[in-house]
Amino acid sequence: MTWKIVRLTLARTPEYPEGSAQHAYELVLPLGEDGLIDREAFEQNRGRATVQRIWPGEGVQRGAILHKRDGWAFSYRPGDADDEDLFHLEHHPLVAGNYVTLTEPDGDRLPYRVVTVRSAEPE
Repeated sequence: MTWKIVRLTLARTPEYPEGSAQHAYELVLPLGEDGLIDREAFEQNRGRATVQRIWPGEGVQRGAILHKRDGWAFSYRPGDADDEDLFHLEHHPLVAGNYVTLTEPDGDRLPYRVVTVRSAEPE
């Protein structure tokens, strides 16, 4: 297990038929060799698991990665109102080229592509 920085970019949608590298998330998570989140390492150091939402015209939002009863989510403020849920992340390896689905607070489900996975450890 190693802490990694994972960059997700918006995949193809009706609004962005070619996807959008400008709509991105950067996650810091502990990943196993298989690309799945290491739950034990996450539980031992929850505060290190973070997300940055990078959106044109909105700047960067920083938040936490949470494990909830129904799975994983990004949260930027206390409470559930702004949470962005991730569809079946516990079964989807975070490796370059794979896709994940994120549900925004308004219910929109958007596909994201894993573009890079690199070490979060100092060199």
